[in-house]
Amino acid sequence: MSTLKSSSTDLTLNADGVGNDIIFQSNAGEVGKLTAEGVLTATSFVGSAATLTGLAGEVTGTAGANTIAANVVDEANLKVSNSPTNGYVLTAQSGASGGLTWAADSTTDSTKLPLAGGTLSGAVMTSTDTDTSNTGSVTLNFSTNQNFVLTLTGNVTLANPSTEAIGQSGFIAFIQDGTGSRTVALGTDYETPAAAGLTLTSTAGATDLVPYLVIASNRILLGAPQLAFA
Repeated sequence: MSTLKSSSTDLTLNADGVGNDIIFQSNAGEVGKLTAEGVLTATSFVGSAATLTGLAGEVTGTAGANTIAANVVDEANLKVSNSPTNGYVLTAQSGASGGLTWAADSTTDSTKLPLAGGTLSGAVMTSTDTDTSNTGSVTLNFSTNQNFVLTLTGNVTLANPSTEAIGQSGFIAFIQDGTGSRTVALGTDYETPAAAGLTLTSTAGATDLVPYLVIASNRILLGAPQLAFA
């Protein structure tokens, strides 16, 4: 074994000039290089509790710690136990290498309803808009609500909505306030049998029920009012 020594504290190897590098070699060939510009490359860095300092870019280094910047680790660099398949999801698996594995999304999970359909064991609840003060122009939000319970505090015009979906159905309940005799006019998107419009019970406190069905964009069919529930 050859030994290179210095009689002073520092040993200087001078690769003077661009392209003049200090090469580290083993019997198998080159294992590292230190360029004249100060860039050190190697096939591996090994050390007991050693850290790299002065790193910049996506990986930064400080004494005792090296940090990967946020939003730079992509799928290729994740430690996952298997290869992905289209449609698979990444799941946590304590027994897998790295704790992650690609797996098919379960279609037998009892907490989920498969896309192909199935049996629901519980009730299905739709959203209902209960609005206790309605007068003037009123626009129903069909994307948020399936049903509507509207207390009429003045004469109302149902304005044309833009949120209805074809096939959507439900009901609109109209409740007269303590004064009564409130009327409901309709925008052009609402259609009634024989274009008769809506005639509601005028009695104070009366409740009428009107079913609806959306058959096309800008076409909301209203059934005949069921009057004076009591």
